Amino acid sequence: MGYAILAVMAVGVVLMLTRVLPTAFALGLMAVVIALLAGATVLGDKNSVGTTVLQTGSTLLAATMIAVLLGSWLGTLMEDTGIASTLVRKIVEFGGERQVVVALGVYAVAVLCGSITGSAPAAMLAGVVGIPAMIAVGVRPVVAGGTVLMGIATGLPLDLIGWQFLSDAIKIPIDQVRSFQLTLFPIVLAGSLLYILVETRRRGARHAWAVRLDAKPASTRVRRGDAPWYALVSPAVPIVLALGFHVPIVPSLLAGVVYALLTTTRPGKLGERALRSLYRAFDVAAPPIVLFVAIGMLLSAVRLPGAVSALTPIVSALSPSGTVLFVLVFAALVPLCLYRGPFNVYGLGAGVAGVLVSGGVYPSTAVLGLMASYGQVLGVSDPTSTQTVWSAQYAGVRPEKVMASTLPYTWLIAIGGLVLTAALHLT
Repeated sequence: MGYAILAVMAVGVVLMLTRVLPTAFALGLMAVVIALLAGATVLGDKNSVGTTVLQTGSTLLAATMIAVLLGSWLGTLMEDTGIASTLVRKIVEFGGERQVVVALGVYAVAVLCGSITGSAPAAMLAGVVGIPAMIAVGVRPVVAGGTVLMGIATGLPLDLIGWQFLSDAIKIPIDQVRSFQLTLFPIVLAGSLLYILVETRRRGARHAWAVRLDAKPASTRVRRGDAPWYALVSPAVPIVLALGFHVPIVPSLLAGVVYALLTTTRPGKLGERALRSLYRAFDVAAPPIVLFVAIGMLLSAVRLPGAVSALTPIVSALSPSGTVLFVLVFAALVPLCLYRGPFNVYGLGAGVAGVLVSGGVYPSTAVLGLMASYGQVLGVSDPTSTQTVWSAQYAGVRPEKVMASTLPYTWLIAIGGLVLTAALHLT
């Protein structure tokens, strides 16, 4: 039975890779088939497809979905009010013709955006102005796109939505997720800065058309929609509340939304802007929310008693034991999180993590470290992810070129995360 379930997972990967089915649909279909193979009844109050997988599973990641919506709302406000573009323009004006300074400044904005909202919206917030600015001062287009992606990935350990997802998916307290992610952050920061400092040394052609670096009169800045200086800290508000004061994730994100609204909107226009931006946020948040519904179903399916008893012996036999083998084997398997592979943490990888935890193969904290480490590669170097596709196309290069440019560095970051995981949770 366990091998039949693994075969279903393999077919699901093929369906996603060949784009026969969208990822969410493939995951939902796998959840139903796995539940039936695990002996679940179609209907019933306990261990059934209808109740356990479809009803309970679809809402399993509800807290994550709310966090996604609020993060998308804040991201939409940062775009509408010019907060993100103002941050980038200030950095470009400060950096002048110094390409490393400009790249590091855009990277810093991307970190902030990645800590608030993920995927393509974060890339757009930092990249719409930032990518042309970097190309203008001589950064190669592929590196300009990669720099934005590296910034978003550096923001992931601070991403409150990511904390909530990992907590819900692995059934681990937020405090433990926060602790590991903050420990991982210096490794991600070091690897990302290494990418920028090394790759920006290879200069590209300068393009004066890409961006104007000279200062503009105040009237022009107003027409471009510059946000007031005190509004520029809006993306930091949720992070400060969650990290410094341990405020729960949803209230922290909501506080960021309220602060952005109050500091950029006239009192008479508050309701109008809040409602308009919220409606836009639903459009942005819809794809990840649908994906999280399907992931919840898959997690519920692989946690069924029949699935756990069937898969645990197989997974235990295949999983490396000991700290050294853990690092070596999972470091070698890093490419399997690319191209919607079996270790894609926002796809089938969530189901694999569920099996590892429910079967007791590794401690839940070790599975957390594994997922977080692979997430760094997925968020930057996967040429099928929306943020990579957008950044590459906006920079005028193919996504595969961005993958080739960034993968050596994200692979190194993942190895650092695996070593950290083994040292903290497997010794």
